[in-house]
Amino acid sequence: MWEIEPSDLPEFCRKPTLVLGCGNMLFGDDGFGCAVVEYAEAHYEVPEAVCLLDVGTGVRKLLFTLCLSTARPQRLIILDAIDAGRTPGEVFEINPSQIPVAKLDDFSLHQLPTSNLLRELQEMCGVEVRVLACQTGPLPEQISQGLSKEVSDAVPIAAEWLAREDFLRPHKTTN
Repeated sequence: MWEIEPSDLPEFCRKPTLVLGCGNMLFGDDGFGCAVVEYAEAHYEVPEAVCLLDVGTGVRKLLFTLCLSTARPQRLIILDAIDAGRTPGEVFEINPSQIPVAKLDDFSLHQLPTSNLLRELQEMCGVEVRVLACQTGPLPEQISQGLSKEVSDAVPIAAEWLAREDFLRPHKTTN
């Protein structure tokens, strides 16, 4: 039988904290999670213990890998846009069990199998799973890049939340 060394596993399996920006940049506000990762990389330092990734619409494959891996992060933070009937641009934390079942697209975090993977990571694998969400405005019917003003204004707020939770650090300044 094969033995996989921890060093052979992807970085996202080996770091204590994994932060995933989810969404589709081609569908308006659905790109929120990806925009937060881009903003964080430009305005903050990522601590050595944190893996920060823009996973776009590919979160399901990554979560499946985590479920099967011999090594996993202790904490998983999901950044995503959802429609929870709140004010567009509102940033809030929800429990994975509260993710709306509404399907935004075929690769959405909101689909039942993906939310089941999150619950399995939390309940069966002992990973602390947190979801930082942003309320979307109306999503476009066709490809339309760019966040609404409300959701765009929420991007730095989400990055500040990550910094307060010690998942990011301010850039060091030189005198």
